[in-house]
Amino acid sequence: MEMHQLRYVVGVSRTGSFSRAAQQCHVSQPALSQQIAKLEDELGERLFERTKRKVRLTAHGESFLQRALRVLAEVDGARRDASEAKNLTGGTVRVGVLPTIAPYFLPKVIMAFARQYPGIEVVVQEDTTAHLVQQVLALEIDFAVASRPLEDDRLELRDLFREELLLAVPPAHPLARRKSVSAADVAAEPFIVMKEGHCLGDQVLRFCERREVRAKISFRSAQLETIQALVTAGLGMSLVPAMAVRRTGGSPPAYRSVVPARPERVITALWPKARGLSRAAGALLGLMAGQGAPA
Repeated sequence: MEMHQLRYVVGVSRTGSFSRAAQQCHVSQPALSQQIAKLEDELGERLFERTKRKVRLTAHGESFLQRALRVLAEVDGARRDASEAKNLTGGTVRVGVLPTIAPYFLPKVIMAFARQYPGIEVVVQEDTTAHLVQQVLALEIDFAVASRPLEDDRLELRDLFREELLLAVPPAHPLARRKSVSAADVAAEPFIVMKEGHCLGDQVLRFCERREVRAKISFRSAQLETIQALVTAGLGMSLVPAMAVRRTGGSPPAYRSVVPARPERVITALWPKARGLSRAAGALLGLMAGQGAPA
């Protein structure tokens, strides 16, 4: 049994495809398939059920995957400890972040980290919460920064800060002249939200449901800046994280608190319980916690 075989099993289980796993592992598909077949022969059990559309783990494969992840975590931890024995003078930290957080929260943190640890490279992966959790559990990134709710017993969680979600209103809209608005005020307004799969979009819709507001979705986008541009153009309203408020450039939306509810989101760091944070990852997370919510 070889380490690369374990990584191939993790890759196929995550992607559900031998070809995509081969691309991620930087090997040819025949080589990856041959190594997994060799491992199955050694174990005397099939790890995957192969169909024309998808590859799925067998019951034995599910059990083997958990052991493989633990072995890889220990090996990666040993390698990490060895590389960090030089007082954090080299190495890499891989962090996953939601795209609704990364451009507003990361720059100051990474600048501070680079000043303290100039020899350590920071690699940022932006993705949805579901994909970030997958990458964390597959040990592809050291930790991720997302927003609650996050329910998974395999994860260690550390809340970093809370931030208000502000109502972005077209500048010419009558509500822009108010200091604050209520949920009832926007009950008949069209909303612009994040695409499905982005947790901020789900949070907006959940807030509307709790306040018995039937949100009329006029547009969806994967980019907060696009959403705010559409709001400015008068095509609808949206709930926007306080960190993403546009203070310069063109004619930004008007931002108002929704009272008395004041919707918010909780920004949280997550990493696998099976593998603790490296010293470098812990140092980066410490700076994030120390910074708090962007002003």
